Amino acid sequence: MNSYLRPAVSLIALMTVLTGVAYPLAITGVAQLAFNDQANGSLIHDNQGHLRGSSLIAQPFDGAQWFQSRPSAGSFATVSSGASNLAPSNPALRERIAGDSEKLAVAGQGAVPMALVTTSGSGLDPDLPVAAAQYQISRIAAARNIDGAALQRLIEQNTQRPLIGPEVVNVLALNLALAEQPQ
Repeated sequence: MNSYLRPAVSLIALMTVLTGVAYPLAITGVAQLAFNDQANGSLIHDNQGHLRGSSLIAQPFDGAQWFQSRPSAGSFATVSSGASNLAPSNPALRERIAGDSEKLAVAGQGAVPMALVTTSGSGLDPDLPVAAAQYQISRIAAARNIDGAALQRLIEQNTQRPLIGPEVVNVLALNLALAEQPQ
């Protein structure tokens, strides 16, 4: 029996050390060397070095003077991330979208872009289509008493052009750039 048990226990111990300790440490080391920013959460800091968030996770912005993110079914909490699972026929979804549309509507600009009133699959999408960011220019310009052309330039400077997919704007990065603008 000892001839069977000893090799089995030795193999379990060896595989535990290799797959449970050595491999994770090696992958962590490679990630820290090759992809340091991504391995540490893609964190964004302001000019003073204060941590403001992650470029991968949306966060709420209160007030008409800020660009608004997509709504979040989980109140922007990463623990409860996910869609609301409300069907298009659900009256609660229609009421929320109608209320959000009413809050964000700008006279003379047409319908509110869908990205501003519908949640993403995770509820934490940090990016907006460029058109959804541009839709907010007149509201923010009025609230901050600044020129809409300056806001358009900020959007252009913060537009990400991925290899695949549409152009998007990271709302946190855009709002940090907006905070640096003189008022």
